[in-house]
This record gives sequence, C-alpha cells and structure tokens, in this order.
Amino acid sequence: MIFANRRDAGQKLAEKLLDYRDKQPVVLGIPRGGVVVAAEVAGELGAPLDVIIPRKVGAPFNRELAVGAVAPDGTAIFDERALGMLGLQQTDLQDEVARQTAEIERRTKSYRGNRKPLVLQGETVIVVDDGIATGLTAKAALRSVQKHKPESLILAVPVTTMEAAAELRKDIDELICLLVPEVFYAVGQFYKNFSQTTDEEVAAALKSG
Repeated sequence: MIFANRRDAGQKLAEKLLDYRDKQPVVLGIPRGGVVVAAEVAGELGAPLDVIIPRKVGAPFNRELAVGAVAPDGTAIFDERALGMLGLQQTDLQDEVARQTAEIERRTKSYRGNRKPLVLQGETVIVVDDGIATGLTAKAALRSVQKHKPESLILAVPVTTMEAAAELRKDIDELICLLVPEVFYAVGQFYKNFSQTTDEEVAAALKSG
C-alpha cells in the first residue's frame, strides 16, 4: 500500500477508527505532518483536534544525531543504548533538553494561537502521526499524555516499523496501524507525495479542527 499524500493516509486511517466515534474521542496530531493526517481522522470521527509536540534530543556534538526525545511537559526519554555507545550520560543532555522544551513552547503557541489545550483526563485520546521510524518522539508524546490520566490511549499511524510497534505498544491501550512492513527505510517511501508540511498548514488544520 502506498498513500497518495497525508490526507489520503488520514482518510484510510480514519476508516479503521470508526469504532471510536461513539466514545467521543480527542485527537492529537504530532507536527508537522501528523497534524494533517490527524485532521482527516478528527473530521471523520467528529472529534476535537489538538496538537502535541515532542522534539528529538540530539547529541551535544551533533544535534542531528537523536539520542532521546522530550514532550511539552518536560517528559524526556533516552536511547540508553545510543548513550552507552557514545559515552554520554543523561545529565550531558540537560542543555539540549531545555533548548528543545523552549522550542516546543514556542511552536505550541504559534500553532494554537489563543486556543486553550483540550482536556485529556478521562477521555479517549487518539494520538496520530504520519509515520514512525524509531518511535522516540512518539514515546515521549505518549508518556506525556499518560500523565493526564485518559480513559484510554490509542496510537494511530499509517506506517511504522516492527521494532517501534512492539516498543510503543507498552505505552498504549491499542495501536492502529495500516502498514508494518518487513522492509522499512523511511516513512516517505510509503507516500507518493511526502512534501514537507509547513507551519502555516499545521495552524490551518488546527483552526479548522
């Protein structure tokens, strides 16, 4: 299965989530591309849409080398195997975690505008992304949502790896995924159009939701 674009992926994903319509769920999109997918899901389910922004935490000597992730409330997770190989401790990443947390706050305000965050406690929460490779950022987002004590927590994605699926199932009540391929190089290989989503598109999707 190849998705035409993120909207197509969202429409196909929504079909697998129709059983949740009667539970009046809350849908959270992970920017940027995940919000476009989430908007389709929220629209089909008649659910409110909000954003949750995790950010990768890079190594001190190379910020592009992800060794962890942090969520809006400061919830941070780390790839302990990677830290061990690089000779790093979690304390070595405090400055980077703080930098990414500040960026999360900036982006959240930019995307939401004056809208208040949705209440998650006691709700059925569906977290949506456009695809998951390592699962680091998704896990940070999910653990952050868990702190709000939702009634149930569902992760819905068009595609992910077998390894990430197994790891993320530990933090959720259900995983809804259309593709878990044996051969996975990058999320973009499963889309005909995987052009970068802009901040303006994210804000527009949230406003319409």
